[in-house]
Amino acid sequence: MRKHLSKLAALALLVLVANPMFAGIVPSKTADNQSLASREADLTVVREVASSDSVAQALAAQGFSQDEINSRLAALSNEDLHNLAQNLQQVQAAGLTREQWTWIGIGALAILLIIVLAD
Repeated sequence: MRKHLSKLAALALLVLVANPMFAGIVPSKTADNQSLASREADLTVVREVASSDSVAQALAAQGFSQDEINSRLAALSNEDLHNLAQNLQQVQAAGLTREQWTWIGIGALAILLIIVLAD
């Protein structure tokens, strides 16, 4: 019984460690006294991306209306809005994709099979 628990713990640790990590270059925050690009220009850039078909559909699927998106964008601070506008290409949806979960499941099953067949 103890042997199975240790194998299960090792499997759980392996699955947790196997999650892919996503990282990218993130610019440092701007200084308080640094002048930012025009808020309207940044807002226009972000709104154009938010209104594109694929992004609009993804946001609508999460229950956001276009008016709600615009009001939330307008509520952003100048610094946050500027950082978002500058880093739009690096923004990713949260969570893992279906393909990533599939590979994690296949890996977990393979490890479980190896452990069971090793006994």
